[in-house]
Amino acid sequence: MKGLLLTEMDMVIPFHDVDSMGITWHGNYLRYFEVVRCLLLDKLGYNYRTMQQSGYAWPIVDVQVKYVKSSTFDQKIKVIAAIVEWENRLRINYQIVDAQTNARITKGYTIQAAVDITTEELCFVTPEVFQEKIRRLLDVSQA
Repeated sequence: MKGLLLTEMDMVIPFHDVDSMGITWHGNYLRYFEVVRCLLLDKLGYNYRTMQQSGYAWPIVDVQVKYVKSSTFDQKIKVIAAIVEWENRLRINYQIVDAQTNARITKGYTIQAAVDITTEELCFVTPEVFQEKIRRLLDVSQA
């Protein structure tokens, strides 16, 4: 998976995430996306606490999940996230794969938009504080 910044995490599907057939309940994939997204934003240096302190909320305005294959209780998986858009909105792509075979289980994306906390107005251009974090990444990757 390609993107400006990428991170991944390994996990094992816990018993409480599966249905009576031992298959991961579909809604849990969004939670896995959220956990890896938080790791990605930490890596960027602009996590949810920092966003709030900078005066912006970043609600998810769109999400898409494509279920390719089931995962099951006790299965080892890898959850991957990558920033692919950042100029006017933040788009993060995700993949969940079997940790042993690398077979794709789920893929998707989330789109977040900056909202000024004080005025509650949607920002049509990514705030400067976020753009600065991206510029640092671009400078490092081009060095």
